Amino acid sequence: MNGMAKSGKTKKALLKRIKITGSGKITKRPNHQNHFNAKEGGNATRGKRGDKIAPHELIDDVKALIPNY
Repeated sequence: MNGMAKSGKTKKALLKRIKITGSGKITKRPNHQNHFNAKEGGNATRGKRGDKIAPHELIDDVKALIPNY
């Protein structure tokens, strides 16, 4: 849980960055997507399009930060 205190409140900052699908999967934006993308190759640019399924390691942290998950 990375030293974060567990509280009954939902972390709104986390909810702005992820989406929980109907089946319970977590989607998020790829890393380094915002700017400085002009120097990257085409495969890297295309790989950043759209949302990606988050890794399974993130699920435990999300459950701790969102009590109603």
